[in-house]
Amino acid sequence: RKTRSNNEGNKMKKLDKIVSKHLGKAGDGSIVKPYVTPDRADKSLLVPVPRVLNREEYNINEDDLPFVGFDTWNCYEVSFLLDNGFPVSGVVKIVYPSDSECIVESKSLKLYLNSFNMHRFGNSLTRAIVKAKQMIEDDLRDALECDVDVWFHYDDENELPAAPIKGHFVRLESLIEQDDIEFVEYEEDPKILEHAPMLGFMPFQVTSSALRSNCRITNQPDWGDVYIHIEGEDCVTPESLMKYIVSMRKENHFHEEICECIFKRLRDILEDDTEILVACLYTRRGGIDINPIRATSQDLIDKIASTLVEADIPHRKTARQ
Repeated sequence: RKTRSNNEGNKMKKLDKIVSKHLGKAGDGSIVKPYVTPDRADKSLLVPVPRVLNREEYNINEDDLPFVGFDTWNCYEVSFLLDNGFPVSGVVKIVYPSDSECIVESKSLKLYLNSFNMHRFGNSLTRAIVKAKQMIEDDLRDALECDVDVWFHYDDENELPAAPIKGHFVRLESLIEQDDIEFVEYEEDPKILEHAPMLGFMPFQVTSSALRSNCRITNQPDWGDVYIHIEGEDCVTPESLMKYIVSMRKENHFHEEICECIFKRLRDILEDDTEILVACLYTRRGGIDINPIRATSQDLIDKIASTLVEADIPHRKTARQ
C-alpha cells in the first residue's frame, strides 16, 4: 500500500478542501448547506483546481510536461430561456488544453450550467445561443486561466459524427486468457507493468472497458473505456497492461489524473522515442462525461482523435457512454 510524506498529505488535504465546496462535506467537516439554483448564470459557482496538486504524486513536472493533450467535456443537460420564456436545450462541448493552470471541478461545472436554466439570453434563437456560448467560454477562461473552446450543439441529429477515436483498436480482453490470470491488485502500482518487445503487429492499439476509478470526495464509481496506442520497438505485455488497468479500481482520483497516471507509467517504462497515446472516455455522471487524452505529440492526437478535441464537432458516444 502506498504511503505519503507529510508534505504530500498536506497537499492532498488542500486539494480535498478545494473540491469539497459542492461535494459532501466541507474541508472542516461541516455539512454543506443545500444548494438553491439561481435565476441567472453565476460564474462564482465554478471551482478551479490547480493541476499541480495532482501531478506531483506521479513526478510530473509542470514546467516540462511529458505529454500534450486536452480535456473534453460533453455536457448533455444544458438549457436557458429566450426572452419570451421558451426553453432552449442542447449539448455543450468544452475543450481545453492539458497545460492549463487548473481543471474545473465537475460538480461545480454542473451547478454553474444549471444556473443558466432560467437566464434569458435574447429574443432570437441564433443570437441567444451565441451569447450563452460566449458567456461559458469567457467564464471558464477566467477560472482556468487558459483558452477554452466551447460549442453549443443544438439539433445536431441530422448527421452522425465520426467516432471519437480512430484506428484499429482491439479489445485488450481478447488478447489474454482472462480465466488463467489472477487479479489481486486494486491499487495503482507501476511495478505491475512488464516491459516487452513490440508484438508482431504495430502500432499496438488496444481498448478496454475494465477501467473503473472513484471520485476522490464521494467515492462514487467512475466507469470508462481506455484507449492506448503504443508505437515503437518497445511495448508492455498485454497481461500486465490488463492487470494495471484493473488496479485503478480502488483509486480515488479525477478522470484527468487517471489518464495522466497511465500515460506517465507507460512513458517511464518505454524507450524515449516510443509514441504513446492514452485516452479515457468516461461515462456521464451528473449529465457530464469527461474525456481526457494525453499523447507524446499533437500530430498523434490529430491522427487518432481529432474529432474528440474539436469543440464544434458533436461527440459520438461510445457504446458504453
